[in-house]
Amino acid sequence: MMIQEYSDLFHYGTIALSISTTSVGVGIGEGIACQAAIEAINIQPSAKNDISRTAIIGMALIETAAIMGITIATLLLLDVNDTKSPYAGIAELGIAFAISLSGFVLGLVSALPAQQAVLAIARQPFFSQKIFRFMLITQSIIQTPIVFGFIIAMFIKEQATTVDSLADSIRLIASGLCIGLGCIGPAIGLAHFAQTACRGIGINKNAYNKLLSFTFISEAVIETPIIFSLIISLLLITTKIHDDDMLSAIAMLSSALCIGIGTIGAGIGSGRTAAAACHQIAIAPEKHSLLSRMSMFAQGLIDTSAIYALLISLILFFR
Repeated sequence: MMIQEYSDLFHYGTIALSISTTSVGVGIGEGIACQAAIEAINIQPSAKNDISRTAIIGMALIETAAIMGITIATLLLLDVNDTKSPYAGIAELGIAFAISLSGFVLGLVSALPAQQAVLAIARQPFFSQKIFRFMLITQSIIQTPIVFGFIIAMFIKEQATTVDSLADSIRLIASGLCIGLGCIGPAIGLAHFAQTACRGIGINKNAYNKLLSFTFISEAVIETPIIFSLIISLLLITTKIHDDDMLSAIAMLSSALCIGIGTIGAGIGSGRTAAAACHQIAIAPEKHSLLSRMSMFAQGLIDTSAIYALLISLILFFR
């Protein structure tokens, strides 16, 4: 009876966290974007229509995290299966980690490219269409972490009804924690880079084509640590623990923490490096090739730290 009571507590707590934390991040993020739009219109009133459109679309993309949160919360509320395991609610904590951690951070940082895009339009009003498209591309790529978090959350939801032990519940919690933590660093790195890229176009519109090509490559590299977290998270999803083996559960939780925390520095560092190169390309587009090569080399070295975390994480998983 005690297990069932805790399970119900965690079930409803997961519902609350999934929507509340994502809403906080999105609310602050949209406020940042709105403030920047008002400042941009004040700088360039003649571009108010383009600025308003860019801000509105930007805020719609910022809303992605809250939409994911309310979708998961609604699905959990509608799940009234009386035959599900008494450990189901405990396992659903993994959903809270997968959605809440990634959603809160994404809601905040998704505002950064939108903020700089409207200010760039104020500086370059005749280049607003390309600035708008650039923001759309970068903001869309930034949503990748919350999409991964949502996918893992759905897998956890499907498996939670069949868990038959506390150890197996910890496995699903670890899966959500892995992708939730793993999203933080790369999301911040992606947003910082996108912010600098949008600002760069406002500084020098002639660097647009070079910045666009550099953006696709750099954001792919910045996102690499998320893939590592996703791999471990999927391994945790697909490996069931039998006979309430708590040692295996602890090893899996340690594996999740190892890669989840291990990607934070790599994601942020890679984003800052690419952003620095992006700023210099905007100032001196003729040095694009040299700066791009240097940035790729540095980002590759930075990502080795995430690879080390992945290797130890795999050893812990397959111990």
